[in-house]
Parts: sequence; structure tokens; C-alpha cells
Amino acid sequence: MLFFTQCFGAVLDLIHLRFQHYKAKRVFSAAGQLVCVVNPTHSLKYVSNRHAVGQTSTEQGSLQSHHPPETVHDPQLIPCMCPLFSCQWEGHVEVVVSHLRQTHRINILHGAEIVFLATDMHLPAPTDWIIMHSCLGHHFLLVLRKQEKYEGHPQFFATMMLIGTPTQADNFTYRLELNRNQRRLKWEATPRSVLECVDSVISDGDCLVLNTSLAQLFSDNGSLAIGIAITASKVHAAEAEM
Repeated sequence: MLFFTQCFGAVLDLIHLRFQHYKAKRVFSAAGQLVCVVNPTHSLKYVSNRHAVGQTSTEQGSLQSHHPPETVHDPQLIPCMCPLFSCQWEGHVEVVVSHLRQTHRINILHGAEIVFLATDMHLPAPTDWIIMHSCLGHHFLLVLRKQEKYEGHPQFFATMMLIGTPTQADNFTYRLELNRNQRRLKWEATPRSVLECVDSVISDGDCLVLNTSLAQLFSDNGSLAIGIAITASKVHAAEAEM
């Protein structure tokens, strides 16, 4: 009975995902658009950071006279972009894609235009949805985060970051589009580089920001579909053709 119960639950989950996939395809009916259903990751990073701050302040009281040797930190090393607080990985930008794929099993979608379907928008903050997007010869990272910028008032922050340098990022433009119930909302900007921390991008507000009521206007049964399009600048496109 336990075996059949577990199998039945798994089948229901698959049916639910297929139904969400079908709804996204119906909403975004443009030919050639790929749909990716992205499940949330409940982030414990902030809980861990608060615990670490408290622990550090306690330790400082007993270790004031202790001066550990200074270590030289490579400024080109970036932390893991996957919203898992337990991941202490650091590496150069060239190996970020392989780390996200191999360690965290982050999916990669290919194509200039895709649909990012985030499920379970009702989950409490902090929660993250993350996917990699490959097009125009580069990899991009889309992060959707539900976070309380003010206590008791959760907001949704969506940003696209290039897995590359800031100079490379300046060659592209990304567009995020919400479209439902005869309403349309667009955000267009130059992507930031992953060398800039995603937390700073969100704290600066340099991204698509939705309050809860606005997110509900564009959500469908707890899922939010975001159309993503990436284009190259005219200078970059001309260089690619040459």
C-alpha cells in the first residue's frame, strides 16, 4: 500500500507539471518559444547569515586578542549563484556554468526567447527560482526571488545576469514580460555580470520588482509566467557577423 501510495503521488505531481506546462504554452503561443517549469528553492541563506553574525559577535568577545594571519583573496573569485546557503563554493567565472549544472543540477534552456514558469508563488519568503539561459554564444542566469525588503511585505525581484564580465554584459539587452488578462508589463535593461553579487542587484532595485498584489494579477493558480528575450547590441551583432 505504501508503494502504490507513493507511486500515485508521483503520478499526480507529473500530471500537475504537465498541466502547468500546457497552460504556459497556451498563454505564450508564439512559435519557437520554449517553456521551462521552475520549482522554488526555499532559501535558508539569510537564516544562516543571521546565525553566523550572532555567533561571530559572541566569539569576538572571547577572541579579541587573537589576530589570525591575513589571507589574500582573489577578487575574480565569485560565490555560488545558486540560492543554497550551504554551498561554500567559490570559483572563476569560466567554471560557474559547470558548477551550477553538475553540483546543483540547474537546467539550461537554449534559444533567444523562452518562457520561465515559476510555480508555488505562495510560499513564504525567502524563496528563489533559478534557471540558466543559453543564447548568442553566452550563458545567462535568471533569478526570481521572493524576499521581504520590509518586514511583513514580501516582494518579487527578477533579474538576468550574464555569466561573464561587465564589459561582455554591456553588449546585451534583456527583456522580461508578463502578459495575462489583457494586462502587459515589460522590463528591459542591460544584464549585470555575475561578478556583481545578485544580492546587491536586488538591494539596489536594478531589476523587475513586483509587490504581492501586482504578482497576483499576472499569476495563474499560483504560477507566474515570465517571457524572456535577449538581444545583442548593434555593435556586438556586427562583430559577430564579421
